[in-house]
Amino acid sequence: MIEQDTEPARVLSAAFIDDIAQIIGLSNLKQGDAVANLDYGVTAANLGATAVAFPSSTQEVAAIIKCAVAHGVSIVPQGGRTGLVGGSLSIPGQIVLSTARLNGTVEIYPDERVAVVEAGVTLQALQAAASECHLEPGIDLPSRGSATIGGMVSTNAGGISAFRYGVMRHRVLGLEVVLPDGSIYSDLTRVVKNAAGYDLKHLFIGAEGTLGVVTKVVIKLESVPAATATALFGLPSVKAALEATRLGLTAQYGQMRAAEAIWNSFFALTANEHRWSAADYASDYPVNLILSLGGGDQEQLQMELGRIYEDLYEKYPHMSAVVATSQAQEAELWRLREDTDLIYRKHSAAPSYDVSVPLSKIEEYVARCMPELRSIDPAFDPYLFGHIADGNLHVVLNAAGADLNEDKAAAVESVLYRGLTQSGGSFSAEHGIGSKRIHALRETADPVKFALMTQIKAAIDNGHTLNPGKVTG
Repeated sequence: MIEQDTEPARVLSAAFIDDIAQIIGLSNLKQGDAVANLDYGVTAANLGATAVAFPSSTQEVAAIIKCAVAHGVSIVPQGGRTGLVGGSLSIPGQIVLSTARLNGTVEIYPDERVAVVEAGVTLQALQAAASECHLEPGIDLPSRGSATIGGMVSTNAGGISAFRYGVMRHRVLGLEVVLPDGSIYSDLTRVVKNAAGYDLKHLFIGAEGTLGVVTKVVIKLESVPAATATALFGLPSVKAALEATRLGLTAQYGQMRAAEAIWNSFFALTANEHRWSAADYASDYPVNLILSLGGGDQEQLQMELGRIYEDLYEKYPHMSAVVATSQAQEAELWRLREDTDLIYRKHSAAPSYDVSVPLSKIEEYVARCMPELRSIDPAFDPYLFGHIADGNLHVVLNAAGADLNEDKAAAVESVLYRGLTQSGGSFSAEHGIGSKRIHALRETADPVKFALMTQIKAAIDNGHTLNPGKVTG
């Protein structure tokens, strides 16, 4: 279900278009067929707006917002357009503000382990720049090549390293944001300790562009280990996968960098697509776990993975394991987890869900949800995978989005979301609310929380200039 602004679509005035062109130059303003030729990302509805503006500085963003306010036009901020919950949808009469030209890595401070970047920098670009100083941003996503730092801040992105380094909220030290009236909030603090009043950056992290447009970000960096080692374990149960994760976290040598669980249906899909197989590794384990360690010596790390295997084998003698012996083999293993696009190529706009479950409840949750989903539709064999070290599970139906009517969609959400809040989990782990999950937020959030959210939106953006119809509706 997508909730969008229901006001009648309007045509942007010639005067407004002329004013925007004066700010950024006509070549940086796309209209009509030029908009249709842009990459819309996850869904064509991202580029439903009449025009797309490409500012190159915070000052140009501020001028565009002031111009939009003066003309009564609403703005939809966009980064890499990789979001899955409709947070970047736009309609005629709106203007999209793209951060694509805000793509400069401003500075890397190696001794401080800090980066200051513009919002349109992709995660992959930041990773590459930081790696020259043997550093990394402490967050990683499969969509690293297109996901932008500003978008990741705005959605409070998570990823595979959240169990160790936290989500985007924990990586950000400072922000520069243009507010809905065009004023610039600039707090590019580069230190961890900062008790100087309200920490206002947290208003904008996870706000999905509804409270301001992020233009610059200060990010904490982490040291890159000298070596890594990765293994794939074929396991009989969620309990075994959690045990393997515990052993990874308490490794005698090195530190665990990732623990990614892949249930059988998704593993079979990607393994078949990439023609992956290994001797003595069956393709029908209930749960497959990619476990990665980092440290100073690869041989020691591989020996540590061997010790983890031996400990697991004592409890689960029917398990299997494959330890990568080269970077190429590591990449092959990771492709089995990261090629989620394969699902959407097979099932157009497949409905996807992104939940956080307390670790002690994961086994119970999966055991309950899978048969209940099949009771809704016997053809359902959901693809299940996720960041098991922090309890973030991704559930994607093996069905095209067009085949899921409103009643069936409501039934699926009822199964997946039931009891999550009460157990200490969340119906949205890292994808956000956007326009697709507003009803779920209303139904599951503490009413005082939702009321505060709407009050904050009204106080900062009473004119609904920025990303109307998102998050709070």
